[in-house]
Amino acid sequence: MNPVSKRDYYEILGLGREAGEQEVKGAYRRLALQHHPDRNPEDPMAEERFKEASEAYSVLSDPQKRAAYDRYGHAGLQGAAAPNGFNPDIFADFSDILGDFFGVGDLFGGGSRRRSRAQRGEDVRYDLEVAFEEAVFGLNAEILVPRLETCERCNGSCCEPGSRPTACPTCRGRGEVLFQQGFLSIRRTCHGCNGAGKVLRDPCAQCRGQGRRQAQRKLRINIPAGVNDGTRLRLSNEGQPGANGGPPGDLFVVLKVRPHAFLERRETELHCTIPVNIAQAALGAEIEVPTLEQPQKLKIPEGAQSGAQFRLRHKGVPDLNGGRRGDLVVHLEVRTPERLSREQRSLLEQLGETLPADNTPAEKGLFEKVKDYFM
Repeated sequence: MNPVSKRDYYEILGLGREAGEQEVKGAYRRLALQHHPDRNPEDPMAEERFKEASEAYSVLSDPQKRAAYDRYGHAGLQGAAAPNGFNPDIFADFSDILGDFFGVGDLFGGGSRRRSRAQRGEDVRYDLEVAFEEAVFGLNAEILVPRLETCERCNGSCCEPGSRPTACPTCRGRGEVLFQQGFLSIRRTCHGCNGAGKVLRDPCAQCRGQGRRQAQRKLRINIPAGVNDGTRLRLSNEGQPGANGGPPGDLFVVLKVRPHAFLERRETELHCTIPVNIAQAALGAEIEVPTLEQPQKLKIPEGAQSGAQFRLRHKGVPDLNGGRRGDLVVHLEVRTPERLSREQRSLLEQLGETLPADNTPAEKGLFEKVKDYFM
């Protein structure tokens, strides 16, 4: 293909001349994925379109070649490219563009560098159930976390003590194999060693050649006062170990708080319902309220109604962020006896004769009136 008959590189990629570096890369990626020969085995022109897009990208992604092309056109590139205008060696970043998509490890070289890159270990989740009181006041807990540990027998070498891995005979230690596909030189991960470049002749008997084995790690964690159901505690570097010398992941302890028998938590407040009889509500009384610490005395005034609320200051939940402790809110429930003795019925009948009988429906409050107005 001579310079006169070649299509405009910007036209090939569908870009304007002001396109930036990322636009050039994005346009090439779309065309490469569309016309790659592996995806179009029945289309004999797919390889030519792929090659044309690759050539356009090779020029427009290189600042010097792009400047020469913008000024002189195809004539300004004579001698800068390989025969037929295409040089696959210049695509150092093709692994970022196409390698992961097609599963080839890397195109035009660079695959072994990617495989040897240090990788961070995976994070680990550990679910821990705690009592309601423990969540309120905090505790120090000891947990056993299942995770991978470096094998003690082979110290991570994967081989029996005294032996060493040998170079893979398939790839000769490179971790990848090279073959031709059309005009491309494709590098694929070696199936003989899975990219490691080495094979084990005498794998470790304890870890079975993995270099790591499943173990339980004992950890002590501090659960602060005021945690709630679903709280996540992060322990840095206590997750799975990293690969190729990478850092370990983190451990996330997720708390599940068991419900209390009669206390309900709302943010930093605790709520409970205490029943009283009609005599206690009418005459007033002093009752004992159970708390998470010692029982507290609470004075009920005369004429107390069902639903009345009383606060016991600072008997709730500590603020997790260091604020003050919340309150314990007591909700009063006046209970009417369902069964009466003859004496109790007689006394209530006498009381009923002395009480006014006003059964007029209660007037709506301000909130109900406003609600009715808008509806």
